[in-house]
Amino acid sequence: MDVFDAIHGRRSVRAFHEDPVSEEDLLKILEAAISAPSAGNRQPWEFDVVRDGKTKRRLAEAALGQSFIEEAPVVIVVCANLARSSRVYGRRGEELYAIQDTAAAIQNILLSAFALGYGTCWVGAFDEGEVAEILRLPAGIRPVAIIPVGRPAEKPSRPPRIPPDKVVHMEFY
Repeated sequence: MDVFDAIHGRRSVRAFHEDPVSEEDLLKILEAAISAPSAGNRQPWEFDVVRDGKTKRRLAEAALGQSFIEEAPVVIVVCANLARSSRVYGRRGEELYAIQDTAAAIQNILLSAFALGYGTCWVGAFDEGEVAEILRLPAGIRPVAIIPVGRPAEKPSRPPRIPPDKVVHMEFY
């Protein structure tokens, strides 16, 4: 699939078929995530792959009751290893670069999953402390996104976008 087709075709999917995500496809998706760029090549991402129904249900509850999370056969929780970035970049690495870098990995997950025929949704609305507790995350590992992955049971339409002439500035604002 052409990268532009993936960028323009990907949608946030909130309904999934029960079909499993193959181990081969899951590995491709995670390898794409790991191939994301990162500040100083620090690669601060950590990925928690969840298939257990009870754990997915708890994550859905921690995500303000977004029940579609538990319907997906696989949920990937993307976390930032804050120390990995702060070791080199200090506070800016912990507060900014680790988040930017994991966001790049998240986008790679969304696009690679779409290219393989899966639907995903970038879920950022959740109680961080509760997710950390559910997944038994050690100190310094911050959950950044919950991404349900599965065969889409819906085909959302493209949401409206702000046109380039309203947000692109040449040289100066």
